[in-house]
Order: sequence, then C-alpha cells, then structure tokens
Amino acid sequence: MIEYQYIECDEIITSEEISLWLSNVIKEEGKEIGELVYVLCKDEYLLEKNIQFLNHDTLTDVITFDYCENDLINGDILISTDRVEENAKTYKVNYLTELHRVMVHGLLHLLGYKDKKEKDAKTMREKENYYLNKIIN
Repeated sequence: MIEYQYIECDEIITSEEISLWLSNVIKEEGKEIGELVYVLCKDEYLLEKNIQFLNHDTLTDVITFDYCENDLINGDILISTDRVEENAKTYKVNYLTELHRVMVHGLLHLLGYKDKKEKDAKTMREKENYYLNKIIN
C-alpha cells in the first residue's frame, strides 16, 4: 500500500500511475510492498525532522525512515517540495521529473541502496535514471 500525505503543501500526486510505477520498482528489485508513506512538505517541516531524528541542521530534499522487514518494504519518505522546486531549476528539469527522482531515490534507500560513497552514489544515480525512464512525465 502506498499512501501520500501533504503537510502545508498542495496535493500534487493524484495518479495511480505513480503508485503502480513505485510498486513495479519494488517488484523489479525482488522485494514486496508493505506500507509506504510519502509525506510531501515544506523546508521548515523537513528541517525540523532532520534535526529531531538525525541531528542534522541542514536543508535536504528527502529523508527516508526504514521500517523494512526482510523483503517487505515498509517506510516513510519525507520530501521537501521547496527543495524539489529548487533542484528542478538547478538541474534544468521540470518539477515532476525532479519529484519522481526524489521519490525513487528515497525508495531505493529502502531497497538497500546507499549513496555516501562515490561508487554507491554513482550506482544510485544509475538506478534513479533507469527507473525514471520507466515512467511518463
């Protein structure tokens, strides 16, 4: 089950196609979908959570809370719509493309991918691009 919550921002994900796409990412990675919650919010909310739970006093586009059990994917993925908008301008892509990238990035973390080391970040980016090519923006 995939759920979308909005905190002080407009509802922007209305397509079942997005949920199907995310479910297919999970299946293709050989896992099963459990409960996945995407929380779309503003910078202030995500910064508060970043400080509260990770002790990081910095803005970020996505934070993933992993509640996975074996191959069952469960988690909360918090996304700053402000950061997505800024990133879209920086990388010269449309807003939805960047939103989808951040959504799959958070999901890839739940699927076991890391991005702290350069080699891991490269693999993560390749996976993001691979799965972005499977969705129509």
